[in-house]
Amino acid sequence: MRIGFDAKRYFLNNTGLGNYSRDLIRMLEVHYPEHTYIKYTPKFAQPQVEGDDVFGQDRLPRTKTSLLFPRLWRRQWIVNDLKRDKIDIYHGLSGEIPIGLEKARIKSVVTIHDLIFLRFPELYKLVDRIIYDKKFKYAVRHADKIVAISQQTKEDIVQFYDIPKQKIEVIYQGCHPAFKTVKTEADKAAIRKKYNFPKNFILNVGSIEPRKNAFQLVKAVENMDIPLVIIGKETKYAQEIHQYIQQKGLQNKVYILQGFTMGELATIYAMADIFVYPSKYEGFGIPIIEALYAGTPVITNGTGVFPEAGGPFSCYVDPENIEELSQAIGTVLSDSDLRRKMSEQGRIYAQRFNDDVLARQWIELYQSV
Repeated sequence: MRIGFDAKRYFLNNTGLGNYSRDLIRMLEVHYPEHTYIKYTPKFAQPQVEGDDVFGQDRLPRTKTSLLFPRLWRRQWIVNDLKRDKIDIYHGLSGEIPIGLEKARIKSVVTIHDLIFLRFPELYKLVDRIIYDKKFKYAVRHADKIVAISQQTKEDIVQFYDIPKQKIEVIYQGCHPAFKTVKTEADKAAIRKKYNFPKNFILNVGSIEPRKNAFQLVKAVENMDIPLVIIGKETKYAQEIHQYIQQKGLQNKVYILQGFTMGELATIYAMADIFVYPSKYEGFGIPIIEALYAGTPVITNGTGVFPEAGGPFSCYVDPENIEELSQAIGTVLSDSDLRRKMSEQGRIYAQRFNDDVLARQWIELYQSV
């Protein structure tokens, strides 16, 4: 098969959608190299992804007009390039597919990560909601197959866009290989020394925005005798947390950091006593999977997608209930046997997100299309 990918986020996004795109294509290239995988992008990041294009299969717009109008190229003109490259299947990795694939007899698959902009419209600007809705609505109605990254997202697609369930497959996300290797005490000691990490700490990872609920976590641990490390991109919401830290004198208790490599972040996960993820809503929740692979006990939201990601041995709470969150943290911290069981069983549960398992599911889906 010759499979084309919308690789804009692969090259230009260093977080969620970019990581998803890079992990998926990497898994396929490693486990099923007999197929051809071509990545289409309006431009390359500088510097390019390390080790990229080892197969010489990256594509930029071919005409001056397409280079001048990259949005139109991704929306429609790219179909001419796909025909020229004899693409069998085009995969929109981030909720979009171009117009004209059906007429060109090119099969299509689209990944829908979440419909949070419909679930929580107050978190998005009106113009963004309109744009997302238009793109997603076209994609789910015209793609030959829709892939949701969780059962929760599948249910949302059915509810909001009235799409038949049989048109939607669920294939979970994987995560970077760095999280799947066991970290030695020497690895941990090196990170602790380099960044002056405390010996024991609670960890939270994710963009620091209202939906992720980090503020609730800060309040839940402020009277506990253990530091909290929050790692993620800051938004205006983060400034509220900084102000609270100053007001409560928590400067030596709560640390907000960013800028780590994948390898460093994976080691930090393994160093943490507990990973707490009190997000209100997610399409999936990759940080939970990263923590499971690291063997770090997880406390997270008990509704929506989170039990799918966390499995039966994570601890679930109401993330809006600060007292309940605080009690759960205290319980897990005080019980070493419980932490060991959560760690061991979490690693076992995480094996369903291994690269070979997911790559096989993708190839079977492409072949069915």
